[in-house]
Amino acid sequence: MALRFEHRGTEIDVNLVDRVWRTRSDAEETMTSTARTCWHLILSRAQGRFLAGLRGPETRASTAPVPPGTEFLGIRFAFGAVLRPHPAAAIVDGYVPFPVTESGRIVIGGESWEAPTFDNVEHFVRRLQDAALLVRSPLGNEGQVAAQPEANPTERTLQRRYRAVTGLSQTAVRQIDRANAAATMLRDGLDWRGVVETLGYFDQAHLGHALRRYVGRTARELRAGHLAPMSFLYKTHPGPGS
Repeated sequence: MALRFEHRGTEIDVNLVDRVWRTRSDAEETMTSTARTCWHLILSRAQGRFLAGLRGPETRASTAPVPPGTEFLGIRFAFGAVLRPHPAAAIVDGYVPFPVTESGRIVIGGESWEAPTFDNVEHFVRRLQDAALLVRSPLGNEGQVAAQPEANPTERTLQRRYRAVTGLSQTAVRQIDRANAAATMLRDGLDWRGVVETLGYFDQAHLGHALRRYVGRTARELRAGHLAPMSFLYKTHPGPGS
C-alpha cells in the first residue's frame, strides 16, 4: 500500500512555513522524493526510537527505503526561511541529524526544544522565531533584497546573496519549479503538448528529461496517477528584482 500523506497549512507567517505533513508506513516501501527548493524538518518514530533532522533543498529526484511501522512528521519551511545554525546552502542534497535527549526533546542551536506534533507546529515555530533562530529573508517570496551598505549592488552580488540564503541558483530554482508545475499539469490531465506550450519547454524530449531528473516520473506515469509521494503543492519563487 502506497504512503498516504496528510498535509495542512499553518496559522503563522506564510513566509516562514509552507506546509505541515505526516504519514505512516505500514510495510517496507521505497519512497520517491522530488527535487525541491525548500528545506524540511523531519521527525520520525519507530519501535520506540525518535529521530529528528533537516532535509535540505534537493537538486534532483531521489529514492530511499522506508522502514515499516514508522510515523513521519514534516515541516516544510517557506522559500527563503533561514534556520540560523543550519543555512540551506550547507545542506543542499543532504541531511543533518539533530541530537535528541532521553526525554525526547530536540537540540537546536545549543538548546533543547519540545518536539512538535502535527497539531501544534505553530507553537514550536514561534518559539524558534522568538529565540531568533528562525528568520525569514526578503530574498525569498517577496523577491526583494534586504537593505545593504551598497547603494547599487551588482547582479553578481545579488546572485551570491540569493544562493547564500536559498542554497540554489536562480536558474536551478526556475528549473525545479517548472518541472514540478509540469508534473501537476500532467497529473491534472493536460497532455504533454499543452505542458510544453504553457511552460516553454523546447519539445517533448526536453520535458521528459526534466521530469526524470527533477520529479522521478515520466509524463505517462504522471498522467496515470503515479505521483512521487512528496510532490505536493509546489510554488514558484521570484528572484531578486522580479
